[in-house]
Amino acid sequence: MTGHDRETRRLVVLGCTGSIGVNTLDVIEHLNRDTADPGARFEVVGLAARGSAAAVIDQAKRFGVTTIAMADQEAADQVAAALPGATVFRGPDAAERLIETSDCTDVVAAMVGSAGLPATLAAAGRGLRIALANKETLVAAGALVTPIIRQHGAQLLPIDSEHSAIFQCLHDQHRQAVKRIVLTASGGPFRTVDRQKMQQATVEEALNHPTWDMGPKITIDSATMMNKALEIIEAHWLFGLSAQQIDVIIHPQSVVHSFVEYADHSILAQMGPPDMRTPIQFALTYPKRLPGCGEALDWPTLSELTFHRPDHDKFPALGLAYEVIEAGGTAGAVLNAANEAAVAAFLERRIRFGRIVELVAEALSAVELRPADSLAAILDADRRARAFVDQRLAGTRQSATVT
Repeated sequence: MTGHDRETRRLVVLGCTGSIGVNTLDVIEHLNRDTADPGARFEVVGLAARGSAAAVIDQAKRFGVTTIAMADQEAADQVAAALPGATVFRGPDAAERLIETSDCTDVVAAMVGSAGLPATLAAAGRGLRIALANKETLVAAGALVTPIIRQHGAQLLPIDSEHSAIFQCLHDQHRQAVKRIVLTASGGPFRTVDRQKMQQATVEEALNHPTWDMGPKITIDSATMMNKALEIIEAHWLFGLSAQQIDVIIHPQSVVHSFVEYADHSILAQMGPPDMRTPIQFALTYPKRLPGCGEALDWPTLSELTFHRPDHDKFPALGLAYEVIEAGGTAGAVLNAANEAAVAAFLERRIRFGRIVELVAEALSAVELRPADSLAAILDADRRARAFVDQRLAGTRQSATVT
């Protein structure tokens, strides 16, 4: 061990410069500085990012990290120049190679989109403890990931506030007693905006989330409620529940993070401020609960907690989630890839806001679904879905089925 006691855990952070990655490193500093429990000490042994070289260099110096993965070649060159002696993996498979070669015990999987899938699969194959924030991993490849987790004795702990809440409410309960789970949703920036106006929303309006401070892709997903659709599919794989056992409710205050309803009609809920440091720390230190660095809930300020059903006509992304669960196979990979491509096009101001979910629905209808029995099959579905969206954006005429 590198200068630490035997109980120190060795952590790789995938997506270290995003909001989850940054908050994870804040939690690590808190645990190492303020926690007496030696089992909650962490050594950061690897960092992975797409670009943002300056931020990665700062993090590496701050935590003494000498093994880094950078997907962007120019950013990798900058990191290597600033950190002489460091090992810098480069290219689209850099994060996967980092996981395969790192002497780590834990991984925070927070890379945005399907780019994080190969590295997360590698971590599962090594039997590591994975704190999962990359919901796209299970959306696209749940049928592939979950058997690998079981086969290699890996541990998968959710970081998303909603799935962390469900995980906590299910603790020590028999799954057969679960009637349903209810994922809460803030409703995003267009909760009170009429459908016609929302369809023409600008990039700036869509990025103006009322509750959470997130990266642009996740913020747009929240505005379309595709983020909640992805969470429905992720919950199906995480908790082994059918589509009929997963529901969504709008809760603008984002204080109740989700509910579990049991067969006897008892309901358990998990509450807390909208601060991602709390579920991150819970995943890292589970099953222990230690003093946290996240905000505490100020009970006297809670004047009201409101809930109402989502408008499925206004937010059709929710319906697509249930279609994907029922369809199985590569449907999740198609939905995820088409959404990533459509969101990128919106952020580049190439399409109107309402076109995002329309393109995803069109891709699910047009792209042939196949068994999700290998990484190659999932990546092929991802490629075909992106090609479909690109063709639509280019105005290319094509047949009803893309093969």
